[in-house]
Amino acid sequence: MRAFACVLGVWVLALGLPARAGPDPSVWGVSAMEKVQPQTAPGSSSSVRLFAARNEFVSFQVGLHGGDSGWSGVSASLPALEGPMRIEGADIVLYRETLLHVTHPTMPYSKVGWWPDGLVPDVDETVGEKRQAFPMDVPANESRALWVDVHVPMDAPPGEYYGTVEVVGANGYRLQVDVALTVVDWVMPSTSSLRTSFLVWTPSVCQAFTGQRECSREDQLRLLSYFQKLGLEHRITFVSRFDPQDIPDWPTFEQWWGPFLSGTAPLRLPGAKMTCVEYAGPPTPEQLKEFEAETGARGLQSLSFFPVGDEPPWNSTYDEVLAHARLSRQVAPNLRTMLTIWSIDELDRRGLTDLIDIGVVIVDYLYKSPGKPEAEGRGLSRYEAFLRRPNRELWIYQSCGTHGCGGVRSENVPGQGWPSYMVDVSPAKARALEWISFQVGATGEHYYQVAEMLSSAWTDQYKYGGNGDGTLVYPGTVSVIGGTTSVPLPSLRLKLIRQGMQDYEWLKQVRDSGDPAFAQAVARDLVRAPWLVPDDGDSFERARVLLIQRYLMLIGAEIPESVDAYLSEHPGRPPRDEIAPVRLGE
Repeated sequence: MRAFACVLGVWVLALGLPARAGPDPSVWGVSAMEKVQPQTAPGSSSSVRLFAARNEFVSFQVGLHGGDSGWSGVSASLPALEGPMRIEGADIVLYRETLLHVTHPTMPYSKVGWWPDGLVPDVDETVGEKRQAFPMDVPANESRALWVDVHVPMDAPPGEYYGTVEVVGANGYRLQVDVALTVVDWVMPSTSSLRTSFLVWTPSVCQAFTGQRECSREDQLRLLSYFQKLGLEHRITFVSRFDPQDIPDWPTFEQWWGPFLSGTAPLRLPGAKMTCVEYAGPPTPEQLKEFEAETGARGLQSLSFFPVGDEPPWNSTYDEVLAHARLSRQVAPNLRTMLTIWSIDELDRRGLTDLIDIGVVIVDYLYKSPGKPEAEGRGLSRYEAFLRRPNRELWIYQSCGTHGCGGVRSENVPGQGWPSYMVDVSPAKARALEWISFQVGATGEHYYQVAEMLSSAWTDQYKYGGNGDGTLVYPGTVSVIGGTTSVPLPSLRLKLIRQGMQDYEWLKQVRDSGDPAFAQAVARDLVRAPWLVPDDGDSFERARVLLIQRYLMLIGAEIPESVDAYLSEHPGRPPRDEIAPVRLGE
């Protein structure tokens, strides 16, 4: 088969009929690192290639344009990818991308209008039911897109795989898009190496799915288990707040969450496990003791933590933090304490250094102290000193501060800015935080909420000055998506975060295989500082392929021609060891 041209890690070729711009409906291949809006012009790209490890997810899009007359009754399918084995069934999911109407731009340069984000599956990944992704209509002179996920089975032999996305609709149009996948010889771990704690707030879930903020215990546990499955399929732990009031007894806890903690839940990522368990009950001696004893008896002690406060002095006072941390140390000394805080320096100043095990620092204060410019910080040494203490971890997180909480951040200008989970920004922003975590040695990431505006997610997600702040999922109720079971649905942003989590695994694999300098050079060449995240999706894809190539070199494996061809056609800049890393506080 002739060589395939490469674009952004995914390769798509129109066969049978060429991709057509002009008055007729058309289709074209789009990488995962673009957002197709109604005003997006028909693409001319005829090729996109996928590169993946075994047990890795890769994604791409198919752009659709309605032409002058519109295109109705459109459906799409990708039956299989054929190669050394057949990849099919639940390992391939097609989604119809829905549009969110943005009326308040997140950034000064963001545009109002319709943005793609919600994903309605053809067959959902949670319970496997057929849904109402298709047929769909593409209005005249407008564009829409399909999102396609491919999970490479753990036992898929390395090699080349090929398949065809067929798009059919009214007016006799039948267009095809070919997919080429290069599988390389490494099995990506099912459980993320980077720990995560993304909170699911139960009242928001109940409200969105039942219409009441308090739903029955049966509904609550069933829905939260669906969220956990969705999270683990995206390499993220969706932390339900384990308040004793919400869990009647520990046998019930084991029944619902045991499979997700032991790795026995039926997932496409075999053996995937939650990476943390949060205690959210009242800070009373009796319940802290019980939680420590029960999690310890179940082998969950290393995963469990007690959040003793949140962003003091704003959401908690320092007196409250001190009281909770001291109580925990006194009555449950083996239960780890967590604190979200603007700067590690505050731990020393407030007498908390000996009381906090997991310091979770907001990304826009990693390089400075509150009220101080970046150049006045004390550099990486303050984090190194904290991490030298036994059983300590540094995590990072992002908040509305990265987009200004309704104000203007001077760093957020076109082409650069902070990581962001917002709808109306570049896809690269949602994929960036894990590259920063790798650079600074963070072992986890935290997010305050994934269902903040779940009830209105299809129509309005504007919160704290951003579109999508605290909302990464959609309510897939039967009335909206069909089927017989209501389930949570992923956003396009959740897919991009998963890509970042997988990027972290590639960075770690290159480091652990013997070349930490190369991994760091690639990471810091891509994201020079947390406020300099590029908007260019090509740069992220190229960096990932560089890591794949380097890993294969390190293990002495043959480099597939497709890898070398991609890097030849996307030369960019080589990773430069002479680039001085941007150190914390500099």
